[in-house]
Amino acid sequence: MSAPPLPEVFGNYALGDFVEVVPPGAIDWLPQTLGWQITAIMAASFSARTIFRKLRSWYQNRYRREAAERLRKIEQITEGDKLIMELNRLLKLTALVAYSRETVAKLSGAPWADFLNDQCAAPVFTSSQMALLAKGSYQRMDIDKTATDGLLEASAQWIVEHRDLHNV
Repeated sequence: MSAPPLPEVFGNYALGDFVEVVPPGAIDWLPQTLGWQITAIMAASFSARTIFRKLRSWYQNRYRREAAERLRKIEQITEGDKLIMELNRLLKLTALVAYSRETVAKLSGAPWADFLNDQCAAPVFTSSQMALLAKGSYQRMDIDKTATDGLLEASAQWIVEHRDLHNV
């Protein structure tokens, strides 16, 4: 069974001559003029360059993150002389990554402590902390809690703030 045929005139008589509006074509999102194309290329290249530099900096500073993690483990050591020995080892390893082996490997004692302070814009180790770093690996020293806390804090600051010759 099918529907009956529609009459010749169907619906509203006022809309008989109505013509449906045709929508415009899709809008192209690509820049149409040369100026906008150049601007888009410049913005894309600037963004790519910025992302590349940030990723390179993040990758080159991975040794700082690893040193900070090792420093957190060293903070658990309660014996003063062992703590200083481990701190010296960590600082030496960190310096070996940032500077040439010829410069860092031969340093010990007072020249080592001076080298550490020279690598920051402002010295991070006090004279008493420098003496602990210089002599702590070679002499048994009794250190109080405030001195070890200050030394750990200064070491953390050095890890973050020292100049890295490879990243210049």
